[in-house]
Amino acid sequence: PGCLLLQFLSYLGACDRLLKQGYDEGQVEEAMEMFQYSEKKAAEFLHLLAQFNDMGFQQNEIKEVLLLCGNQREKALEELVMK
Repeated sequence: PGCLLLQFLSYLGACDRLLKQGYDEGQVEEAMEMFQYSEKKAAEFLHLLAQFNDMGFQQNEIKEVLLLCGNQREKALEELVMK
C-alpha cells in the first residue's frame, strides 16, 4: 500500500506542477494517463498541443497527430499541415 501512496503523491505533484504552468486540469489528467504518468512526456505533449492550438489547428487532430508522431514537433507539424 505504501508504494501506491507514493505513486499517487508523485502523480499529484506532477499534475500540480503542470497546472501551475497554466494548462487545463482536464488536459493535464488526460496527458498524464496517455503517457503512463510520465510528467516529462505529458509536459511535452501539453506544450505542443498549446502551440499547435495557437496556430489554429483543431485540438482533436493535434492530439491524434502528436500521439502518432510521439511528440516529435516537426513531424507532427508536417502531418497537421498535410491534413
